[in-house]
Amino acid sequence: MTFLPSSLRRPSALPGFGLALGFTLAALGVIVLVPLAALVLRAASIGPADFLAIARDPRTLAALRLSFGAALIAALINTVFGLLVAWVLVRYRFPGRRFIDAAVDLPFALPTAVAGISMAAIYAPNGPIGSIAQNFGLKIAYTPLGIVLALVFIGLPFVVRTVQPVLEEVESDIEEASALLGASRLRTVFQVVLPHVYPALLTGFALAFARGVGEYGSVIFIAGNIPLVSEIAPLLIVIKLEEFDYGGATVIATLMLAISFAMLFLINAIQGWSRTEYGNV
Repeated sequence: MTFLPSSLRRPSALPGFGLALGFTLAALGVIVLVPLAALVLRAASIGPADFLAIARDPRTLAALRLSFGAALIAALINTVFGLLVAWVLVRYRFPGRRFIDAAVDLPFALPTAVAGISMAAIYAPNGPIGSIAQNFGLKIAYTPLGIVLALVFIGLPFVVRTVQPVLEEVESDIEEASALLGASRLRTVFQVVLPHVYPALLTGFALAFARGVGEYGSVIFIAGNIPLVSEIAPLLIVIKLEEFDYGGATVIATLMLAISFAMLFLINAIQGWSRTEYGNV
């Protein structure tokens, strides 16, 4: 066995791995796991009967159904339009492209309360868009539809910024080769382009969905906050806290945590499968 001097040994690819891993696990535990564990323990302390009573309450079920349903619909809409926006920004050069590219990030920088107030003013029955919709018998603000629009607004950048770098790595030559081989544009999109961006698209969907489930500031101003109609789960938690019903608030929060974790686990499983399936495309 030949022993090389320390100066000639190949340096580790992960210097300080043990120390970095220790800091990572400690930070994860203190910042994420400990608060979540405290939440679950506080909810469990009220007893199974009270827990089930709060979980089965029609107001709780309606709020959870609205929060997750609206977030799911908004994430699906953002998946389609986010892909289109990313495609246009990557594949085309036109006047104002940089402005549009910068405008995509506005929901990141804009306070959510400001976005909610602005959307409520626009889509209210006396607003510029809401009044037009009102003439056709469509009410946007203070309805679940308004909640979906608010979640689409705050979730679009997650899809665009996740898909855009992947599209930039996909050479346009493969699209031209597909066209030369006789494939239609639709077939090129679904069989040539989408397999490359599908994992990133699924990641953007998961991020937009997760953001939409817990969104509060931009929603409460346009939702109307009517119990059993347009009241989201985060608002119901705040109402419980203001009423000093800490048990009820923690139960609803625990239900949101459990449902979110289950859905994100499923999405991650599908994402892992898609990377394996399309990794060699």
